[in-house]
Amino acid sequence: MKNLILTIVVSLASTFVMAFTMATRMKVDMVVEEPPRPLALAVITPKIEAPKVELIIKNHDKFLEDLGMRESSGNYKAVNQYGYLGKYQFGRKTLNNLGYEDVSNRVFLANPQIQEEAMYDLLTHNRKILRRQIEKYNGKVINGILITESGILAAAHLAGPGNVKKFFRKGYEFKDGNGTKMTSYMVKFSGYKLDFQF
Repeated sequence: MKNLILTIVVSLASTFVMAFTMATRMKVDMVVEEPPRPLALAVITPKIEAPKVELIIKNHDKFLEDLGMRESSGNYKAVNQYGYLGKYQFGRKTLNNLGYEDVSNRVFLANPQIQEEAMYDLLTHNRKILRRQIEKYNGKVINGILITESGILAAAHLAGPGNVKKFFRKGYEFKDGNGTKMTSYMVKFSGYKLDFQF
């Protein structure tokens, strides 16, 4: 019986060894699978458009341009129903006080250069008269209005420097013949950087 068990064990061992050696000799082809193709991702780049920003530089030239547009739509030959003249709608009395008494209305309306000089003279004149108010109130809020030098001078162009002083002293509101309020000019023409050469 001992021999029988030994024979069985040897037989099993040899079968196992043969099977193992046969398996190692067999060529096994490796199956190489292609990796699955990735899904084509659509690259979606959102179209972003920046808002168009118009840079407005509020300098002396822009102030004159905007004031001229407000007064006469920029028309050097304009005359309104009250007889005010040119791009900036000068009254004859104001022109005479500035030293333009020898310039006729016809010559004044035909000459943009004279009108621009008269406007510069008027701004300089009003600035001198209103220098204390400009120094005292520039950058402050009065009656709900941010006060700036350009706003004060625009208001003085519409209403005269005396009415601007009354506004600061008593809260007086001037309206011209068309019903335009002086304070609307303070608001509309606020914040321009004006250049004066003395």
